[in-house]
Amino acid sequence: MNILAWIVLGLIAGAIAKAIYPGHQGGGILGTILLGIIGAFVGGSLGVFFSTGTLALATPTFSIPGILVAVLGAIVAVFLWNLITRRSAV
Repeated sequence: MNILAWIVLGLIAGAIAKAIYPGHQGGGILGTILLGIIGAFVGGSLGVFFSTGTLALATPTFSIPGILVAVLGAIVAVFLWNLITRRSAV
């Protein structure tokens, strides 16, 4: 059941991050879910690091602050994905 919650949180966070982030992002629904799940882990891990000072792989809870942390992490993931997949204009 916990994995299902991560998928739902990833979908919500990825959709919000793609709506907030400027420009066009491809990837479809599966890419949105994957970037959202990655972002949730990044945001959760950074939240644990900033609050406790230790680096641990964590995911935020399914709450308003948890969604905000996941969205911030998903924005970072979308930014990094755009850096990796950016094509040079020739």
